[in-house]
Amino acid sequence: QVQLVEAGGGLVQAGGSLRLSCAASGGTFSTYNMGWFRQAPGKEREFAAAISRTGVRYYADSLNGRFTISRVNADNTVYLQMNSLKPEDTAVYYCAAGPNRAVISTMTKDYDYWGQGTQVTVSS
Repeated sequence: QVQLVEAGGGLVQAGGSLRLSCAASGGTFSTYNMGWFRQAPGKEREFAAAISRTGVRYYADSLNGRFTISRVNADNTVYLQMNSLKPEDTAVYYCAAGPNRAVISTMTKDYDYWGQGTQVTVSS
């Protein structure tokens, strides 16, 4: 059983940056694909970014290169660096872990473990 704990959310002005972290425990972190998803009020949870166990990255097209996902297997941690934040980035951000797949999944159903989420609010 893998436990995931996110941190780093908060309130930031438009154009600012935040770095989210997700600490994993209880499993073999290096064997999992890791993802970040987000859910805005009244909307479905959507894919933001993912990174495979070997470091291959994949991003939602809508982010236009503003976010960067990374992982440090030795520390059992995955990060999401968010730059040039916009009010529409306001959401609860969730970290997720899923089994290693040849193709990184963008679907919530393909991730087995989830964190509790961290709120990101971007003011205009």
